[in-house]
Amino acid sequence: MRNSTRSEVDPFIVMDVMEAARRAEEGGRRIIHMEVGQPGTGAPAGAIEAVAGTMRQDAMGYTVALGLPALRRRIARLYGEWYGVDLNPDRVVVTPGSSGAFLLAFTALFDSGDRVGIGAPGYPSYRQILTALGLRPVDIETAPGNRLQPVPADLDGLDLAGLMVASPANPTGTMLDHAAMGALIEAARAQGASFISDEIYHGLEYENRAVTGLELSDELYVINSFSKYFSMTGWRVGWMVVPEDHVRVVERIAQNLFICPPHVSQVAALAALDCEPELQANLDIYKANRKLMIERLPSAGFTRFAPPDGAFYIYADVSDLTDDSRAFAAEILEQAGVAVTPGLDFDPVRGHRTLRFSYARATADIEEGLARLADFMARRERAFPTPAR
Repeated sequence: MRNSTRSEVDPFIVMDVMEAARRAEEGGRRIIHMEVGQPGTGAPAGAIEAVAGTMRQDAMGYTVALGLPALRRRIARLYGEWYGVDLNPDRVVVTPGSSGAFLLAFTALFDSGDRVGIGAPGYPSYRQILTALGLRPVDIETAPGNRLQPVPADLDGLDLAGLMVASPANPTGTMLDHAAMGALIEAARAQGASFISDEIYHGLEYENRAVTGLELSDELYVINSFSKYFSMTGWRVGWMVVPEDHVRVVERIAQNLFICPPHVSQVAALAALDCEPELQANLDIYKANRKLMIERLPSAGFTRFAPPDGAFYIYADVSDLTDDSRAFAAEILEQAGVAVTPGLDFDPVRGHRTLRFSYARATADIEEGLARLADFMARRERAFPTPAR
């Protein structure tokens, strides 16, 4: 049977790493997971309690396509609490995870063949979803001097129909401030390009609050999720905010693609929005883990990275250690029992010289993982001494 050309997407390499780690665990090994961007904590207790209570009295049938009105109102209120933005709840669209939001946004905004700019390194599924929809992802090679975030000059001559940015970013954890975000919004507008702000790591910041695109403009799409800060990855519930004249456009697409987001997940999400003390306790864990990573990765031999502003990743240049990050990650998994992600997922051109380390798990796991990495690198150095320079 034939396949479409649109189906010719690359694998999500981190999922392959997860599978290799699973096989190792099945064989009896204890693996430290630094590969996947998944909180080690579960959904907040209040969310679980809300679901348990609702399931006893509600059939949990379809909701309206745009999501539970109460959830949309509560999400709108969040923008006032976090950013001082007065948001009309009618502009909020609840989605089946941020992945569902990407599908809706790309379908609503772009026609087949349109060119959409994405920063490299960046979340790999942007590229693959765009390709599967018959769109043309355009990798924007970002510079270390710009903390691996795009800047307006990077857009010159690209002829884009759209630009997607992420702040805090995956895999780097770097953020755009008001000026940087505003400059990119204006640069996209000058090209007639739609602007999409991926904000799924908002709430996971360590020194400064992340900037939402809605502080600067209403003529853009904002995408967020309950997966990261709210610790609800498997519940598959997210949201996006769209201009008022786009709501009905997105609603028609959502009705046909998804019918509605999962009802049970929406119930959990609504309750999770009021579980701030527990969520902040999770953030304290990530802060401790970040400190450990910044202090101990260099002593293990991973010295080339910028401290992340947010999210729970460190993206390291390992060009002094390897030019094959996939093989290097496999070696680390086999010999150290630590799963890490090769940079090829995030940057097809330069990713063979980078690794991503996630510190989303329990602090004890991070400590053990760092100790294993230090031991592995010491053994590797004894076996293959670095030539004198």
